[in-house]
Amino acid sequence: MIKYIILLHILAATIWAGGHLVLALGFLPAILKHKDLDLLDSFEGRYEKVGMPALLILVVTGIYMALYYLPFTEWFNFDHHLSQHITLKLILLAATIALALHARLRLIPNLSTGNLKLLAMHIIAITVVAVLFVVTGLSIRLSIF
Repeated sequence: MIKYIILLHILAATIWAGGHLVLALGFLPAILKHKDLDLLDSFEGRYEKVGMPALLILVVTGIYMALYYLPFTEWFNFDHHLSQHITLKLILLAATIALALHARLRLIPNLSTGNLKLLAMHIIAITVVAVLFVVTGLSIRLSIF
């Protein structure tokens, strides 16, 4: 069963991180160059339908796997390799939630061509966090750090 949970988690991570990489590297330069908020709306409208379910799957499968491999009482024990990674993943999740709340409550309602630099910084930040999620997950198996 756990191998299917891991597969589902990896597929969801591919959607989540890949979508943000496409946005940051493929769409953001054109959005900034042409000050085209419609291009952003078009991407977001399509990506959100798969990106948000992917994030939900990541959270559910991530918690399941963390509990499968390590009891909750051990999650924040920094003497253990796995608990260090779980803690880092939880920190990255908190950063993702904070960035999502900032986008929904502050950035998107006030979005204009005048604050495109703030938007760009936000997109880059969430993309970096998404990539760090992938690297951290990979590191659990490969001991990258």
